[in-house]
Amino acid sequence: MEGTKAAEEEEEQVVNPWEVSAKDGGKIDYDKLIDKFGCQRLDQTLIDRVQRLTSRPPHVFLRRGVFFAHRDLNEVLDAYERGDKFYLYTGRGPSSEALHLGHLVPFMFTKYLQDAFKVPLVIQLTDDEKCMWKNLSVEESQRLARENAKDIIACGFDISRTFIFSDFDYVGGAFYKNMVKVGKCVTYNKVVGIFGFTGEDHIGKVSFPPVQAVPSFPSSFPHLFSGKDDLRCLIPCAIDQDPYFRMTRDVAPRIGYHKPALIESLFFPALQGETGKMSASDPNSAIYVTDSGKDIKNKINKYAFSGGQDSIENHRKYGANLEVDIPIKYLGFFLEDDAELEYIRTEYGAGRMLTGDVKKRLIEVLTELVERHRRARAAVTDEMVDAFMAVRPLPNMFN
Repeated sequence: MEGTKAAEEEEEQVVNPWEVSAKDGGKIDYDKLIDKFGCQRLDQTLIDRVQRLTSRPPHVFLRRGVFFAHRDLNEVLDAYERGDKFYLYTGRGPSSEALHLGHLVPFMFTKYLQDAFKVPLVIQLTDDEKCMWKNLSVEESQRLARENAKDIIACGFDISRTFIFSDFDYVGGAFYKNMVKVGKCVTYNKVVGIFGFTGEDHIGKVSFPPVQAVPSFPSSFPHLFSGKDDLRCLIPCAIDQDPYFRMTRDVAPRIGYHKPALIESLFFPALQGETGKMSASDPNSAIYVTDSGKDIKNKINKYAFSGGQDSIENHRKYGANLEVDIPIKYLGFFLEDDAELEYIRTEYGAGRMLTGDVKKRLIEVLTELVERHRRARAAVTDEMVDAFMAVRPLPNMFN
């Protein structure tokens, strides 16, 4: 009986790097996910500590619980407090030409961490992964990686502390040696248990996880961290990437490295409601960084799921259901001003503010964000992409 109950609970929600779905199309239960994955909640004491160590206000994503879980963040902060720096590692699987707002979340947060802690950053573009999973050609995967690099650079990363690499270009040498060391430590049964591979999956998929694991080890980047094998790594990512790093953390001490620390975010909800990730196949499920002001206005007004009541009379009487309201959730990500957000939540929840008012404010916030990103991206040249992706030392990386 117990086994059946556990199996039913397992079926309730699926969260892995390739699929995110809640039970019966409902909401992801993040508390259950934390228990299942074995990570910790990011509490206020850690947020206060980040503020104290960086002498700057915590990022809006920290203050509002967008980044809500971690593994060993306290250990990285302990080391930092002793004067031992760390490096950041994040990445992107380049499967589409344009990024949506959900894709920007980890990069916006990583930029804040880089600026606040003044540490180096490596960004992996897994063009090989997308070639295998999305059935793209090698050439198309490589082209998309460069296009996505432009959007990433547009987030404002410091070139003197940032190395962007694509797997097709960079994997080899010391990086490959670490891949082989990791591969030898993970049995086929283990990788099936973590990632759910089946007999129908080609062996390229089964052999991929070490590629995403080893940027966690400083010796994978001899041009950056030669002689610094003791350097710790902090990985900001969405929580669906956790399986890769559970595997990595299990292997790390066995091959002589620190376990990488993680700081993990919630999923950015689709316009239609909180049913996991957005679908790239449905352009109306997300706001893209290529959307015009008109597109944004149309998508928010037409598709953003509202918690408002079905008539103005009922809305004034009962107020909005903020738990399901997507415009309120999006403002929680992107409206900087805490006081204004609290005001909107209170007024809208009490029925004094209407859905149209909230959507209007959201349209202003997102239009400004997307316009700013578009201008920044237009300024990124191919030469800049080459410069960020050049294998070179980073002289200023810890200053």
